[in-house]
Amino acid sequence: MVCSEVVMNSKNDNIIWHDTQITKDDRAVRTMQKPCVLWFTGLSGSGKSTIANAVEKILYENGNFTYLLDGDNVRHGLNSDLSFDEKSRVENIRRVGEVSKLFVESGLIVLTAFISPFREDREMVRTLLEDGEFVEIFIDTPLEVCESRDPKGLYKKARAGEIKEFTGISSPYEKPKKVDIYIKNDNISIEKACEQIIDYMIKHSYIKWRED
Repeated sequence: MVCSEVVMNSKNDNIIWHDTQITKDDRAVRTMQKPCVLWFTGLSGSGKSTIANAVEKILYENGNFTYLLDGDNVRHGLNSDLSFDEKSRVENIRRVGEVSKLFVESGLIVLTAFISPFREDREMVRTLLEDGEFVEIFIDTPLEVCESRDPKGLYKKARAGEIKEFTGISSPYEKPKKVDIYIKNDNISIEKACEQIIDYMIKHSYIKWRED
């Protein structure tokens, strides 16, 4: 324990932040967009990934520069060492937040699709970014609708007790108290959900719509 503390202290003492000549503002000018994180949150099966993918396609076709971080995909690489207990899930979101911040620094519009069930974790990511760079999108889909979809069979396993601490069943989902974009995903088409998000981005000057 003493050795690890010494290493940690020594490491911190020797780390110096290096400013780069090309700034985030420079990159934003080059990409002609306002870099931000579109943070999709909601229950498993709520439609986060589906809507995020559709929004990214629209942005791509509009000439915008984007990157999509998906919960399952990230756990294949960056976060493959994490389990699904509460501590690991918190660390999962922390890492994604830091990666998202780097992408924003690069001038990109980042789309993230993560259950991210805890308000504190989502707010932690918001604090990593400057004002206006974190756009929280709550995909509010009733639990019964998510269970009826159950594309991965996870709800069935959770109900059978095969998956511990599953959000919505044995672990809570904390709905946002104040959200930037609210989408009630029950009887709404993907196109309408995307339209709501794109309209918000145009209104708040994240992007300019190109008619050509």
